[in-house]
Amino acid sequence: TLGSLAGGCCFDFNKTSEHLFVVGTEEGNIHKCSKAYNSQYLETYFGHNMAVYTVVWNHHHPKVFLSASADWTVKLWDHTMAKAVMSFDLNNAVGDVAWSPSSVTTFAAVTSDGKVHVYDLHENKHEPMCEQKIVRKAKLTKISFNPKHPIILVGDDRGCVTSLKLSPNLRKGTPEMDRLDRIMDVALKGDMPE
Repeated sequence: TLGSLAGGCCFDFNKTSEHLFVVGTEEGNIHKCSKAYNSQYLETYFGHNMAVYTVVWNHHHPKVFLSASADWTVKLWDHTMAKAVMSFDLNNAVGDVAWSPSSVTTFAAVTSDGKVHVYDLHENKHEPMCEQKIVRKAKLTKISFNPKHPIILVGDDRGCVTSLKLSPNLRKGTPEMDRLDRIMDVALKGDMPE
């Protein structure tokens, strides 16, 4: 047990290295941990200023994970680097984020103003492909892609679940890891051509 891990909010195990997991905290830090070392962190990532509500590893790329925070941002991380590779400001507290099971570059996030934001980094590295208000008086808290069909489920803080069908331009994608590697390389160089 990681006894000094006060305020852990979320965690996710790596999809290929079963011993490796990340933990998001109330303080905004993310800790990389291993089942083999129960008294220390392998790495601590600093990048959020408020609570981290979700950390999730990419289904197709074993080095990459996303974090979603109350500080209005989603951050993309390479677990071998100390700083976030990319950051996305969603203009409201981010309740959850999820990777598409069919595309290495597509993810969706939900915010407390009732919006769903769907990104495909292969198509646009700066803006969401789709941003849609789903509820008026509730905060969106959970999002999940259907593993086989082009459907997203969205949950809110009032207990309602909404089913959304992805438009055809959001259904395409590829599990090729090198596509995401190229996008991250460009982001790290600070040159973001369209």
